[in-house]
Amino acid sequence: MDWNPRTIIEEVRRIVGGSGADDEKLQRVCDLLAERVPHYDWVGFYLVNPEKERELVLGPYTGAATEHTRIPFGRGVCGRAAAQRRTVVVGDVTREDNYLACSAATKAEIVTPVFHSGAMVGQIDIDSHTTDPFTPRDRELLDALRPLVAPLLHP
Repeated sequence: MDWNPRTIIEEVRRIVGGSGADDEKLQRVCDLLAERVPHYDWVGFYLVNPEKERELVLGPYTGAATEHTRIPFGRGVCGRAAAQRRTVVVGDVTREDNYLACSAATKAEIVTPVFHSGAMVGQIDIDSHTTDPFTPRDRELLDALRPLVAPLLHP
């Protein structure tokens, strides 16, 4: 199945601008991404914990349940993206020393931080059951989604 970042971005704009609580909107974004992009097998948001410095807390997600509901900055791919404040792409998680396995089926991961008013407020985390699936289209999509979802992640 082919997918178009521009179409997905427009759908996310409609979700964000629509009715409902922030968590409901984030859940709809997760569901949309998992449904529309064939290699997105787990899609979720981690939020910066406002009560504990340098910790991420699991927010809305679509996919298998995970035990990683709190992740310190620097730990795993999510923690590394948070500590470095940049997108991290791991094409093959078996080659990653600092990997937190959420599922034995996960082969690759891309994590991008989300900023609001200059402060990191969370991140978008995507796992794939395919090795090396992420291309420039994935980055284009995530880069465009970050400012759209940022207000929903702001505490």
